[in-house]
Amino acid sequence: MTLWFVGAGVSGYAKLSPDARSAVSGSAVVYADVFTSPVGERDLEELGKISGGRTVRAERWLVEDGSQILADAAKADAALVSYGDPYAATTHAELRARAELAGVRTRTVHAASAPWSALGECGLHHYKAGRTATVMEDPRSAPAPYYVVQQNLSSGSHTVLLLEYDASRGFFLDPAAALRTLLDAEEGQRRGAVTPGTFCVVASRLGSEGQALVSGRAGRLCSEGFGEPPHLIVIPGSLHFTESDALKVLTRCLDEPAPNSSESVSRQMLSKYAPALEKSIEETSKLCRQEGAGAALENARLYVRDAEDFMDRGREEVAVLCIGYAEGLVDGLRLASGLDPAGAGAPKGSE
Repeated sequence: MTLWFVGAGVSGYAKLSPDARSAVSGSAVVYADVFTSPVGERDLEELGKISGGRTVRAERWLVEDGSQILADAAKADAALVSYGDPYAATTHAELRARAELAGVRTRTVHAASAPWSALGECGLHHYKAGRTATVMEDPRSAPAPYYVVQQNLSSGSHTVLLLEYDASRGFFLDPAAALRTLLDAEEGQRRGAVTPGTFCVVASRLGSEGQALVSGRAGRLCSEGFGEPPHLIVIPGSLHFTESDALKVLTRCLDEPAPNSSESVSRQMLSKYAPALEKSIEETSKLCRQEGAGAALENARLYVRDAEDFMDRGREEVAVLCIGYAEGLVDGLRLASGLDPAGAGAPKGSE
């Protein structure tokens, strides 16, 4: 008995691969995952034809609980069919592990997934892909995807942003709304990761006849309409000239393609803290009369120099530690002298 995990790719059930069709037609029961991606009635009808009418609509609870799927697979071959690659959804990977632990053999039919397909359709290089994140409707969750973009851009990587899909209420987050959410997050975070000038691509209905790719600056895309879902957003990092050329040809390009970048949080901290600490050290040297103050302040200066050196060598964590040591020495001397520990140094609570 086998539990098949079948990827439908990005082009719909009518274009299932021969291996996928074989797994579906040979299964006693076929579960169509309708919660990780929107599945239309035509798709369900097509899957019903391939399976001989043995298709079950698998809502979120059924897949996440998994007990019914595992029970069926223990008696006869069963298949779980989903859009994209079957293991793009962590729920499916977890269910596969449970099946193997229960003694149910599993097999897989892999297929293209939307994030990888989107990069290729835009002409962006796959080896520059960074972490993927999801933008949710609730603005309180925006810092999470915002910082994924920021971290990816600090290394020149491209970011694929998935948009919230809620099958229970038929909701798919609009790309313009998602971009506005990230721009609002920028107002609070101020890391330069997603600004009105950030170049983005909105990929809609990948793999279908109605596929559309629109690129431009985030501020401009916020006022665009993108039609029916599904959608996702790509925020490029550094751009090779071949990527820039491809974006002009393969997308409806509203603005000239431009690379996006953002310094890492550590570098931003250092550029802010180091000058402030230097100023605080100078001020403290004039006001502090504690024994050994000169040696302690010289050590603080050396820590600041070390921080800059470590940052130049790419050892950002050590650089931040050095700045912390320097600030601790200066603050300790100021406290011992009855001075405000912050003084002219780094502002407290700003990071």
